[in-house]
Amino acid sequence: MKKNNTYRLNLLAVFTAIIILQTSIPILGLIPIGPLSITIIPVTIAIVAIIMSPMDGAIIGGVWGLITFIRAYVWPTSPMATIVFVNPLVSVFPRIMVGVVAGIVYQQLKHRIKSSNITISLAAIAGSLTNTILVLGLIYLLYRGNAPQLYAINVKNLLPYLLGVIGTNGVPEAIFAGIVTPIIAKPLLKATSHRSK
Repeated sequence: MKKNNTYRLNLLAVFTAIIILQTSIPILGLIPIGPLSITIIPVTIAIVAIIMSPMDGAIIGGVWGLITFIRAYVWPTSPMATIVFVNPLVSVFPRIMVGVVAGIVYQQLKHRIKSSNITISLAAIAGSLTNTILVLGLIYLLYRGNAPQLYAINVKNLLPYLLGVIGTNGVPEAIFAGIVTPIIAKPLLKATSHRSK
């Protein structure tokens, strides 16, 4: 039991280090594709939630959220970050929920769908969309009254703008997560399952 707990803590430490690298080195956490910037950090969180547990995914998601929150004060990635990501409801909560949702979806589907690739893909897509929908949804709910401060977008245009972000970034991120996560998670799942026995 103690060995398993030590192994779990070691894995959490490794994935925490990966998240720190992904948030510090742009090409590791964001893939620029033309005008788009695809966030791939939800893939890492989904992998943790799948191979470990929803709780562990939530912990690693929380690490990402905490870094996002801190960076909004000391090293913002955009002018909008200094307005919206200083609120932990926007910067931290959605990241935690990525791990929770991805882990729960995987656990609910793994005995119902024969293909583990499909199960992992669906869990990763759910996790990625959770991040997109919660972040943008909370920005709309909490900041629509301050919309002129967000890149000079007025209240009438904020919702179409956010929906546009879902289409141009959120959907490609979910597709990316659905394709890449099984490639990484499946062998890791086998390795961790074998190690825990």
